[in-house]
Amino acid sequence: MTTKRIVVISAGLSTPSSTRQLADRLGGDAVSLLQERGFEVETQVFELRDLAHDITNHLLMGFAPPKLQAALDAVSSADGLIAVTPIFTTSYAGLFKSFIDVIDPQALTDLPVLIGATGGTPRHSLAIDYAIRPLFTYLHAIPVTTGVFAATSDWGTEGDGVRSLPDRIFRGAKEFADLVERTDRSELVRDPFALDRPVGHLVGGFTGE
Repeated sequence: MTTKRIVVISAGLSTPSSTRQLADRLGGDAVSLLQERGFEVETQVFELRDLAHDITNHLLMGFAPPKLQAALDAVSSADGLIAVTPIFTTSYAGLFKSFIDVIDPQALTDLPVLIGATGGTPRHSLAIDYAIRPLFTYLHAIPVTTGVFAATSDWGTEGDGVRSLPDRIFRGAKEFADLVERTDRSELVRDPFALDRPVGHLVGGFTGE
């Protein structure tokens, strides 16, 4: 059975948070859809608030403590990423952006990404397309077409009357599962200490051939 590795990051600042709630819902639907297609799914969830000090130290010192390094390694080796942030002042949270800033620039290449965001009013929903999606596109990730925004009024209601939050979550999760199913990043995941050439070239030019 093929295994797909899904990483979920939540940038919510409170406990509990609607951001984490949306992340769990997106992850749950995506995992269920992949399992229905015969995949074994390994899921790792990271609350960025728990890594906030480590992220700041990494930005200042250039060194990732073990907990943060585990999150960075998980993202680098993932088959799909679910990234959810609250919207502050019309854009993603600073903690969310700071985490993205400490990821290896090559780590997100060809990585399917399902974007989620939360906010107090539906007016902030456009931030997915003018702020968050371009961020992942710049890093050569593959954001799925449907981003899922959850306003305060969406929880426990029928949402905007056009498509309920559960419907939007399922639609985004299905597009994400479709992309994860087709994507193979195995050749992009490399040992950072591996040599491009046989070690012999370091000792007198012996190539081993």
